[in-house]
Amino acid sequence: MIDELDLGYEDHDRGRSRHRRSSQRRSAVTKKKRGGKSWLALLLTLLLLGGLAGGVYIAYDKVSSLFSTPDYDGSGTAETVTIEVKQGDFIADMGNTLFRADVVKSAQAFVDAAEGNPAAVGIQPGFYKVSKQQSAESALAALLDAKNRLVNKFTVPEGMITLQVYDKLAKEFGFKLADVKALAADPVKLGVPEWWFNRKDGKKSARSLEGFLFPSTYDFPPNVTAELALKLMVKQFLDVTTRLGFVDKVQAERGISPYEALVAASIAQAEAVNDKDMGPVARALYNRVYAGKYGPCKCLQIDSAVNYWFRLQGKEPKDSNDLYQAELHDKKNPYNTHVVDGLPVGPISNPGEAALKGAMDPPPSDYVFFVTIDKQGTMGYAKDGQLQTLINEACKNGVLHGDLC
Repeated sequence: MIDELDLGYEDHDRGRSRHRRSSQRRSAVTKKKRGGKSWLALLLTLLLLGGLAGGVYIAYDKVSSLFSTPDYDGSGTAETVTIEVKQGDFIADMGNTLFRADVVKSAQAFVDAAEGNPAAVGIQPGFYKVSKQQSAESALAALLDAKNRLVNKFTVPEGMITLQVYDKLAKEFGFKLADVKALAADPVKLGVPEWWFNRKDGKKSARSLEGFLFPSTYDFPPNVTAELALKLMVKQFLDVTTRLGFVDKVQAERGISPYEALVAASIAQAEAVNDKDMGPVARALYNRVYAGKYGPCKCLQIDSAVNYWFRLQGKEPKDSNDLYQAELHDKKNPYNTHVVDGLPVGPISNPGEAALKGAMDPPPSDYVFFVTIDKQGTMGYAKDGQLQTLINEACKNGVLHGDLC
């Protein structure tokens, strides 16, 4: 019994052992088979990935070539074109202008070239003559080269009167003088706002361009017309007076119209040699006309105003020593300041920025007279009753002579 039980147990255990061994053998075979398949799968995967990588590289190369920024090579063809860089243009705007003119193959190429060159910020507004179909870098260099910029320089010095400006325009650009004068007859059409001719002193305004052609050196575009030239000078005047706050300041602090202040600035420009005297001269004018600091007389006794009228009549101006009493007291002269009270009917010159500043913000003083006392342009100032002292000094230095001394 015991033996049978033991044998039974032994036989069962052997069966289980055989089963385990059989299972282990099958497992080992399975692992061996699976291991072989894994290596094969890995190998196939690597080959497949390698093929895909090669394909991807080839595809990327083709696609990237399609999306690269188009650009010409070299410095361009013999054919040239004129393009304009406008005031306020960004680099992208310039690129589009160059692209439309077939100077560069793409606007983006020019933008890329400009981003790589810090000097690109120095491109000036204006017209440029450049070759067509050139590389973006070459086009950038062309716009940075001042030789390629087409300009018609025109200079208006401080104090030049309108008639002189018209004559200079006609001579330098081949305009007919009569045509320039005809255009100038309507200052509002050329950009002067109508309200600029308003006055608070009861006098009529001259309604001319005098005073509104700002003294500066202009870069006029190619083929500039007389109308455009005049408009650009007026625009510059308006830009400068806006920047200075001229209109608001003279109305708020001087209590006069901008036009009257412009007249004062034009007289200061005509009378003073040095910028530092623009303000003091304007103050003396205001003291006589508005503050009543020269007794009951509000006449300015300005010889330069008399001479301005001569010029408008086609006559030559005279030195103060050579002016006749009849000329000084001619009441038919609308610019007479010897026997007519107040400021003249309009400006007598085109004042520059220093004169405008002087008229809008003159230093305080009680002076009512100013006289150039030497040949270097030194200005002397005096209160009522002190004028003779200045005249004596001017005579001593040879500035005044004859009956004036």
